Amino acid sequence: MKSHPALGPSDTSVSAPARMAELPADDRPRERIARDGVGVLRNGELVAVLLRTGIRGRNAVELGDELVRRFGSLEALARASLDELRRIKGIGTDKAATLQAALELARRLGRERRAESPVLDSPARVAELLREEALGWNTEHMIVLLLNTRCRLMRMETISEGVLDQVLVHPREVFRPAIAAGCHSIVLVHNHPSGDPMPSEADIRVTRELIRSGMLLRIEILDHVILGRPTDQRSADFVSLKELGHFAR
Repeated sequence: MKSHPALGPSDTSVSAPARMAELPADDRPRERIARDGVGVLRNGELVAVLLRTGIRGRNAVELGDELVRRFGSLEALARASLDELRRIKGIGTDKAATLQAALELARRLGRERRAESPVLDSPARVAELLREEALGWNTEHMIVLLLNTRCRLMRMETISEGVLDQVLVHPREVFRPAIAAGCHSIVLVHNHPSGDPMPSEADIRVTRELIRSGMLLRIEILDHVILGRPTDQRSADFVSLKELGHFAR
């Protein structure tokens, strides 16, 4: 088993922490928020506001920049476990828990927005709906979006949470909530933790089986959207199996 580096010291054990007040007034994140608004801060500075203090020789801004640099992106930071955060020198349990609480609030904000019954009439709108929440998924999740006759979201159901790169899906589990809700149609959504949204042969096979089941039940599957992550070579972070031609009868 691969050994992990020792955890950094806890917040209370770090001696002589570098204080934010030691920064020039124009560089202090809280003062800049009051003067210019929170939108002017870099990611590392926003993290620094949550951390509040640094460690010997490094203030909170430098520590915040280190966290963003170490994980590479806000998405990766949002997926980090408490133990992974605490392995960073200067990030104890209190700081790690504060970061996780802030990121969870962001995910819950995304869920509140979904409660406004958005119109989901395109793959892009489906991806926008679930993009923020999917950042925290380290395994494949299969989601069913239940829609009314105007393509407005009625409810969202999590059908399956699988191990890495594998989800078990049965038509009974997919269509049971759709029948109970009396919805008009559904959209299937799942994520690829690898980041590559292109469908596997299994994705295509399962989708076609579910389409056939939906035809028998007279519940149309409008699309199957797979969420991934953008790269330098691929700007889109999702694909639509319908747009790829896998819904052809």
